[in-house]
Amino acid sequence: MASLQERLEQILEPLIDSLGYELLLLEYSPNPRNAMLRLYIDGPSGITLDDCERVSKEVSGALDVEDPIRSAYRLEVSSPGLDRPLVKPAHFQRFAGQQARVQLMAPVNGRRRFVGEIVAADADVLRIQTEEGVAEIPFADIDRARLVPDYDQE
Repeated sequence: MASLQERLEQILEPLIDSLGYELLLLEYSPNPRNAMLRLYIDGPSGITLDDCERVSKEVSGALDVEDPIRSAYRLEVSSPGLDRPLVKPAHFQRFAGQQARVQLMAPVNGRRRFVGEIVAADADVLRIQTEEGVAEIPFADIDRARLVPDYDQE
């Protein structure tokens, strides 16, 4: 049986794709007093407030019909921002040459956190240039990753 996270992705990813957006990341926090479903979306020309409202309406309708979350929750739809989350190998490939912060579920070579330039990514491994050299990190070990914004860039 699929986890709630997987079920939500199965329902929402095709819906969001059909609207012309990409579901970058789905976060569900089941806190009994303040449960929240947060979706990060992206589009070919970025994301506006109108895009977030449009996706929010459609997602709300689909979740009302499917009813995968049995308790009350708050829905947030957001753009990825400058420190956008990196989830899929394609995200890392797209931003090769840029700085990223990567946190692992368990240590690799004694470390759980890496910051450096994305060198390459294939289906299984991320290669990131750190001050110590190139680290090869299996995607299965990544807990979360985000771009490090370059505020000096024009």
